[in-house]
Amino acid sequence: MVDRSEEQPREETPLTPPPAEPSASSVLGQAFGAAAKRAGLDPSQSTSTGAAVWSAIGGVRGIVESVLPLVVFLVSLTIWPDNNLIAVIASVAAAGVFTVARLAQKQAPSAALGGLVAVGVAGALVLFTGRAEDNFIPGFVTNVLYGSAFLVSAVAGWSIIGLAVGFLMDDGIAWRKDRRKRRVFFWLAIMWAALFFLRLAVQFPMWLAGGDDIVQVLGTVKLVMGIPLFAPLVAVTWLAARAAYGDRK
Repeated sequence: MVDRSEEQPREETPLTPPPAEPSASSVLGQAFGAAAKRAGLDPSQSTSTGAAVWSAIGGVRGIVESVLPLVVFLVSLTIWPDNNLIAVIASVAAAGVFTVARLAQKQAPSAALGGLVAVGVAGALVLFTGRAEDNFIPGFVTNVLYGSAFLVSAVAGWSIIGLAVGFLMDDGIAWRKDRRKRRVFFWLAIMWAALFFLRLAVQFPMWLAGGDDIVQVLGTVKLVMGIPLFAPLVAVTWLAARAAYGDRK
């Protein structure tokens, strides 16, 4: 028989602790940062402000995708003022062309597909209520949601802009410990909230007031308050975010 009395006890290998679950701030920062990066707004990359803004609006195609469905809707109602169906079909078709084109070119169709869904929902609402001006209701809802998200994030000290830039600059949420960065990202979020609430404050009362030409007037105002306001704010955000990190690459 073998004497095992003097055998050394085996050393137990310590268990490796499971990886920590990612925090909500990390998940949100990654999501916002990834969205900004897809739009070409990565402050860690060396590019000009003009190029960043042009990328954010999607270039010529992005501008056309943004404005053409609404323009087609307005023109159709001008030609056939009593036929909402034609206007809806024409605007949805205009948005659908971009989605098909992106799919055919094997490009990411997310932007055009999102626009197609938005145009489709607005068109369905017009056909349901019989009021052409109700085409603008989804835009009002979007402005409320986006404006509230930016405002709440700023007031809570977790600026959406800060979360996105912190992720892109490999800074995580360390920016919250820097008073200067925290102030910059606070005001940037406030500015974006102001943009969305300004659109709502101007357009919603017009929609409530109604009138014979309200669709054309409201459509024109929406176009003027779209890219012409969006692009300069993108430029300010880009410059401020880069300045907050100085010469860091």
